[in-house]
Amino acid sequence: MSGPGARTTVPGMDLFSHSWSALRAAVAGLPDEDFAKPSGCTGWLVRDLVCHLVVDAQDVLITLVTPATAEPTRDAVTYWEVGTTPPTGDDPLDALTVRLAAAYQEPWLLRFHLDDVGSAAGRAAELADPHLRVSTRDQVLTAGDYLSAYVLEWTLHHLDLVAHLPDRAGPPAAGLARSREMLERRTGTVFPASFTDRDALLVGTGRRAPTGAERAALGGIAGRLPFVIG
Repeated sequence: MSGPGARTTVPGMDLFSHSWSALRAAVAGLPDEDFAKPSGCTGWLVRDLVCHLVVDAQDVLITLVTPATAEPTRDAVTYWEVGTTPPTGDDPLDALTVRLAAAYQEPWLLRFHLDDVGSAAGRAAELADPHLRVSTRDQVLTAGDYLSAYVLEWTLHHLDLVAHLPDRAGPPAAGLARSREMLERRTGTVFPASFTDRDALLVGTGRRAPTGAERAALGGIAGRLPFVIG
């Protein structure tokens, strides 16, 4: 699209919409019984993860209407902090998410709330000026970079959603590839070419342990894992 009034986007913003739509569609298609199954997030059931996605969508809405005038301090890659200690599920905020998810009682309420707030976050992202500076987590970055960063969030949580649901569709290939690229750039690590994007993300972030063959291929990188992204 071109001409007066046309809004430009950056590739990461398109991937935000694609990844977010795929994740929301995956949740919408879950039968009730799947909400009580474990997710790939330590200590969380699927319902707890879905509740966290509602909060994520709220964060997107809040950030996109929190403009900043200062120079950007982060970009799409450096937005993420990297730790080495995997979550245990005992963090107060993690525990709060479990209690909040339980309060919904019925899966359809969670589905409805995610569809409602999630759709709004998706529309806000499509309307956002990629050059607008926004503030979140005491950092400043452009809206385009902020939304691009969230491709990693959506992709990892889509992997978490289907971790114990083998019949459910996983995240889009483009989101997996972009997320691997961001993880590698953020950590200064290049995973072996023999690793699929999915396996690089799962092993790299500690969502599963490497096999013997994978550990051998990783070499010295194995001792640096996991990279805990938050």
